[in-house]
Amino acid sequence: MTNETITAPRGFLAAGLACGIKVSGKPDMALISCPSGATAAAVFTTNKVVSAAVQVAREHFKSRKIYAVVANSGKANACTGQKGLTNARKMCAVTAKALGVKPEQVLVASTGVIGEQLPMPKTNAGIVAAAAQLSDSAEAGQAFARAIMTTDTKPKQAIRRLKISGQDVTIAGAVKGAGMIGPNMATTLLFITTDVAISKVLLETALMSAIGDSLNKLTVDGHQSTNDTAFLLASGLAGQRPITSKCPRYRKFAQALAELCTDLARQMALDAEGATRMFKVIVHGAATAKEAARAARAVADYPLVKCAVHGGDPNWGRIICAVGSCGVKLNPAKLACKLDNLTVFRNGAPVKFDAKKAAAIVAQIEHTITVDLGAGGATDFCYGCDLTAEYVHINADYHT
Repeated sequence: MTNETITAPRGFLAAGLACGIKVSGKPDMALISCPSGATAAAVFTTNKVVSAAVQVAREHFKSRKIYAVVANSGKANACTGQKGLTNARKMCAVTAKALGVKPEQVLVASTGVIGEQLPMPKTNAGIVAAAAQLSDSAEAGQAFARAIMTTDTKPKQAIRRLKISGQDVTIAGAVKGAGMIGPNMATTLLFITTDVAISKVLLETALMSAIGDSLNKLTVDGHQSTNDTAFLLASGLAGQRPITSKCPRYRKFAQALAELCTDLARQMALDAEGATRMFKVIVHGAATAKEAARAARAVADYPLVKCAVHGGDPNWGRIICAVGSCGVKLNPAKLACKLDNLTVFRNGAPVKFDAKKAAAIVAQIEHTITVDLGAGGATDFCYGCDLTAEYVHINADYHT
């Protein structure tokens, strides 16, 4: 079996198992190790309230080399005070001891219920057990992807292979997240490994750009988490000449990274809590880039649009209402809307269209909504998903 998990790039080991953090008994402890040390890039939530794991990871991320990432699911370790911060540091210390490195060379991430303390005896034992199971196998990578899940229904992974300076380079990622997704220069929990040799500054630049055009364009419910974290680790073991400038080799790597993040974002949209289909909103004709982004997200977040998509209803009026109420400049006389390539609204007025064809478009697993504001030349996009009764059930029952 071809390895298409985070252990595919040279220099990475992984593990995932159940240690009792989740009452359900499902996997809840995940570990990545890079024995040779990795250059790291990271992006964190911009929420003013952040988890203890985010606080500690922000500090440790500054280390020249990172040797491991430890992550738990089931409990977010957010809003847990000084004890939560102590526990996040303890997770790093236990991992470091098991691997023979320094605590500040370990990154940490958590996801799950907010406001509950981690059961540290079980957590510590889980870390030690995971360290003993580290492997570069596809099975180990799969176990990692499952151990970071909360309300996700399946693991979400992607891989890209390319040649740089004549050498094979691999980029692989695993992501979790199905709800509380409305990022702002952050993601959900995203872990990417690569064996490319590249400077830390350029690795950070590539990650920020990739997330900005992929996971940051995804909204499930418009809510940003306290724990949003993305880590990109580069072992440098591909053997190619190190990338130290924004040369063609950098652009090739950055493009592949962006494609991988887009792949993961689409997987997240289709596995969002209760989701049955996704859509992409493209806004043209905005006065500014910022307003294009605001309008696209307004449509993707609009509950009535999301419900219409779930019902396969080509209700363009809700789309027009969403852009009209989000505070951006528009020209009502030039306002237009398309569902895929079918125009349903043009120059501020409805047009005749095949209602059955329109309904069939909206009922697809994926479709595109295009809006022209007629107010300028800026454009942007956003991914969204339908809103279902299952979303309400999941979030009504989540804490209990």
